[in-house]
Amino acid sequence: MISSVLLLRRFTSNILSCSRGSCLLPGRITGGVQPCAPGHTPIQQSFRGPLLPNITALGRYSDFSTHKYTMIYTLPHMKLLRAVSRLKLLQTAFTVVILPPVFIFYLQGVVPFSLVSYTTGTALFAGAMLYTASHFFRRVVGMMYLDSSQTTLKVSHLTFWGRRCDIYLPVSDVMTIADTGEFVNETILKLKRYSSPQTLYFSTHFGRVVDQQGFEKVFGT
Repeated sequence: MISSVLLLRRFTSNILSCSRGSCLLPGRITGGVQPCAPGHTPIQQSFRGPLLPNITALGRYSDFSTHKYTMIYTLPHMKLLRAVSRLKLLQTAFTVVILPPVFIFYLQGVVPFSLVSYTTGTALFAGAMLYTASHFFRRVVGMMYLDSSQTTLKVSHLTFWGRRCDIYLPVSDVMTIADTGEFVNETILKLKRYSSPQTLYFSTHFGRVVDQQGFEKVFGT
């Protein structure tokens, strides 16, 4: 009886020591959870590292998209750029589609080689123009919005397919005009971030500042 009580007390003390993070039970530890050696991260923290940032990022994006924003800048010519971007896509698609029939007719001796050369050159030129135009149009800022807390900047620009794309940037991560080494009165200005080398472009000359106070909050005076 006495030996049973002593064993029960020893087992209870070992369970309490395990619950405090230092298991003293002899033998193999079940469940695959081993005591952490010095300098290693506990298993709870190792899960917390890679998983929580992704969940937090999704949550933040959802929060950003539901915020109320006030427009601070707009580019009236954005509709024209969108139309030109989509027109270049149609033109490139048309020239690519007609290339195979032209080559087939040339092999059959129906059309001369000059027509093949002209069609091929036109297709290559259209592809080069499409790449150049899309490279430029995707970096032009169409509209900028500032949330009510003035901590998040919503930037709208075009995609390769001429569609609208919205990105959300912390105001603290956006460089002021002075930090980019430019002046307010320049025709083309850069929208740059401290955390990314990607550069977007906007213009107060061709565009219009709707909210001067909000604009200065982001880009300085």
